[in-house]
Amino acid sequence: MKRNLANLITSFRIFFSISLLFFPAFSTAFFVLYIAAGITDVIDGIVARKTKTESDFGAKLDTAADFVFFAVCLIKLIPVLNFKIWMYAALIVVAVIKAVNIISGFVMFKKFVAVHTVMNKVTGVLLFALPLATRFVDLKYCAIPVIAAALFAAVQEGHFIRTGRWKEEIEF
Repeated sequence: MKRNLANLITSFRIFFSISLLFFPAFSTAFFVLYIAAGITDVIDGIVARKTKTESDFGAKLDTAADFVFFAVCLIKLIPVLNFKIWMYAALIVVAVIKAVNIISGFVMFKKFVAVHTVMNKVTGVLLFALPLATRFVDLKYCAIPVIAAALFAAVQEGHFIRTGRWKEEIEF
């Protein structure tokens, strides 16, 4: 069980993320599942490192779980948040940079390259906090630091991939 605990926690994130689809955005149930997904994102890596059960599969499962969570959040939150055109444009720019990073990593190294940089973690925390913060602060103000961090992280990730330094970048 010790060997699979981190992956089990990551799998719960996928379950919580998909479950979000069945509840109205910003409802109590939505926020409970949203926060549960965030907690599992934090603890799966910690558990893997503490139990010395880190694996390529676990890293890929974590990346897949992050993608599912992100996609579900886009599906649920974009229709209810008042996104401005510049926010959509920034989202597209980040997505294009990330796609180029994935493609160039595969072309250069013949495998999927997941770069877990500190800036990617900072972006994830800011992105996670965004829906919570919009309850208190207007979206246009909350979005600026998230977009800035995401753009920086995407460019940095591409730099690490293209210079071959992606193996040196580890989670904190």
